[in-house]
Amino acid sequence: MTDQQPGHGNCLLEVRGLTKVFGELRANDGIDLEIKSNEIHALLGENGAGKSTLVKMLFGSLEPTSGQIFWKDKPVRITSPGQARALGIGMVFQHFSLFEALTVAENIALSMDQDVSIEGIAEQAAVLSREYGLPLDPHAHVADLSVGERQRIEIVRTLLQNPELIILDEPTSVLTPQEADRLFETLAKIRAEGRSVLYISHRLEEVQRICDRATVLRHGKLTGACDPRLETPASLATMMVGSEVKSVSNAGGAITDEILIETRNLSAPARTPFAVSLKEVNLKVRRGEIIGIAGVAGNGQSELFDVLSGEETVPDPDDVRICGTGVGRMGISARRLLGAGFVPEERHGHAAVSDMTLSQNMVLARHHSDADVFLTGGPLKIIRYDAVKKASERIVREMDVRMSGEDPVASSLSGGNLQKFIVGRELDRQPSVLIVNQPTWGVDAGAASRIRQALIDLAESGSAVVVISQDLDEIFEVATSIAVLNEGALSEAEPASMMTLERIGLLMGGIHGEDTKVEAQHAH
Repeated sequence: MTDQQPGHGNCLLEVRGLTKVFGELRANDGIDLEIKSNEIHALLGENGAGKSTLVKMLFGSLEPTSGQIFWKDKPVRITSPGQARALGIGMVFQHFSLFEALTVAENIALSMDQDVSIEGIAEQAAVLSREYGLPLDPHAHVADLSVGERQRIEIVRTLLQNPELIILDEPTSVLTPQEADRLFETLAKIRAEGRSVLYISHRLEEVQRICDRATVLRHGKLTGACDPRLETPASLATMMVGSEVKSVSNAGGAITDEILIETRNLSAPARTPFAVSLKEVNLKVRRGEIIGIAGVAGNGQSELFDVLSGEETVPDPDDVRICGTGVGRMGISARRLLGAGFVPEERHGHAAVSDMTLSQNMVLARHHSDADVFLTGGPLKIIRYDAVKKASERIVREMDVRMSGEDPVASSLSGGNLQKFIVGRELDRQPSVLIVNQPTWGVDAGAASRIRQALIDLAESGSAVVVISQDLDEIFEVATSIAVLNEGALSEAEPASMMTLERIGLLMGGIHGEDTKVEAQHAH
């Protein structure tokens, strides 16, 4: 990294020696960073590298322990998001902050620092959305919009604040390939106007495609900067983790005719006004097979996972079959006893209790299926913490889970390390069936590679695996067959070798049958 001075090279924002300490943890340690006017600048790093802490300080959500921030050559102290917006800094977070019962214009109004009428905001939003190729109906209710449209709201309301620097956190994680292409066109327009973008993403191919420069963090420290267009995804990943990231090996094991997971015309009504109904879902997964289920978020992924896992039951037992048994009316524990394992999308609060230790979370998840190992005694059971500890240590070792203490609480782990533990907790049982929703959501390249390889290895050992994922690179990397979920309906699974990104994108958008093949050919 070259020595940087304020104002060097048309500098818009610079940080010098920026440090943030939480107790004994130095989340950011002496960071130097320069963002120039008229550039798209990537911020890269593993989970826990310090990216979120850094951008929260730039946006005023956190205050630095030490160091300085310069805005247009002048030192500034950013103590709140309102002050950041006043300077000219806007941020689009990875997780949306929208009220589903309100309209687009009403949601935008809530984020504005000045008083503007709803009608005025609706008019401004409509004009801006047309100018930037982000079509929106200001009067539509958020509950009726796709995830891609919801992200447009976040971007439009940020642009309405007229920022000179926009921070984007994992912006394409919920988009179809076609929607991502449109976003990249929007970002090119923003840069052409002289604005700058700080772009956080785990998708290294898109960083190469759209970013002018990249800064890499590792363990809270700056480790380098580069022109990503001159790098490869492998070299960028190596910069992030400090060693070569192992590529996933998917030779493909033997797929037998034995069906271990099956749904038969599975339909389930929406449980809430904002949920999605499942519509005659037919799915067969054979021993040794990984079926990847692609789709834009909000098209029934959570509902399908809940029905497959037993969190939600259905009246007919044979609507869902696991290992030859009709389980439609069975709960999670009964399905686990048949040899099934489940990894939900949400790490905190669903897959793990944040304030409980890893070993305690292990007992919560496996006390029923592993009662003979983890429990002892008569009617009044006693937990065998020696066995629980042994299993936890085995998972930590096998999945390379990095943690601060011997048995820390779940909330103390980075997202990627907690995800490795949760996936490892299921794999440790060697389940005959594994159903996992968003296995590497928000996970860095090294952790994602380990998790994906573990899923492939499980299938090659003779298990049936369903991977529900919005990450199409992940789907292609692990799946033997691919199906697409759109508005609660599942397309027929087809060999992964026969699918293309264009065709999957069209299926995700609701175009089915031969039309997808014709459209995909036109895309080429």
